[in-house]
Amino acid sequence: MKILVIEPHNRCNCRCVMCDIWRRTVEREIDQAELDRHLDDIVSLGVEQVVLTGGEPLMHTDLFRLAAPLRARGMRITLLSTGLLLRRDAERVAASMDDAIVSLDGPREVHDGIRRVPGAYDRLAEGVRAIHRQSREFPVSARCTVQAPNAEHLRETVAAARSMGLRSISFLAADLDSTAFDRLKVWSESRKAAIAPELATLEREIECLIAEGLAGGFVLESPAKLRRIASHFRAYYGLESPAAPRCNAPWVSAVWEANGDVRPCFFHPPIGSTVNGTLAQIVNGPAAVAFRESLHVAENPVCRRCVCSLYM
Repeated sequence: MKILVIEPHNRCNCRCVMCDIWRRTVEREIDQAELDRHLDDIVSLGVEQVVLTGGEPLMHTDLFRLAAPLRARGMRITLLSTGLLLRRDAERVAASMDDAIVSLDGPREVHDGIRRVPGAYDRLAEGVRAIHRQSREFPVSARCTVQAPNAEHLRETVAAARSMGLRSISFLAADLDSTAFDRLKVWSESRKAAIAPELATLEREIECLIAEGLAGGFVLESPAKLRRIASHFRAYYGLESPAAPRCNAPWVSAVWEANGDVRPCFFHPPIGSTVNGTLAQIVNGPAAVAFRESLHVAENPVCRRCVCSLYM
């Protein structure tokens, strides 16, 4: 297993329109004793990179102490963050992490509207500047979730990322169909319709990104991957069949959530819980092996509507 995604803290400091994590009322986190219990397993599984996701990882009571033993064993530590707390923790982020990926969902007004936090854009920009005052070379990149409010602003979002001094930006389609991101059930059609972008607008912006030579450079996605975002929404509108991306996430990674659940990826059900076992027992256990042996990515209905793939 190359990558372990850890949710150290389950709550978030944004109220994003396309996510329900902020609705959680019970606060959970993975404490140091729990991480230490699985540390030998993490090493023996061959983990090379740990991705700290959320919720918002920086809301953890002692995230940097939690990450220290992982980094001490040679693992790369990547922080996924809303950016709202980066300024407060800039010194420790620069010293304790290897890179950071921040959420940037548009130029100022669009970003703040999607995040539903007044001043979120400026707090993010201030946080990035604070990190770069600590280390000019510290890699901070952006990830943008494409949806109705920002579909006509993709080029402006790229410009915003550049103006913040970010290293790159990547785009992924908003997930409309799964129960990931703490949705208790699949969204209603009215909720989906509020998030799904108007196709002509989206396709025009994507083609402009490609024509302006941004794809495969500062924008990490290739032209084909950018066009797949439009295909995802075309499938939602019934204009083409959903197609799974190339992905081997369940074979090379796992997601460990703050409540103990371990998933083969964000979108499939848990394969076990650390409440009842160790990471190695779960990742290499009968349920996980059976899942991997039976999974045909191209045919699986969850995979066919996936917005976020991993292939190594």
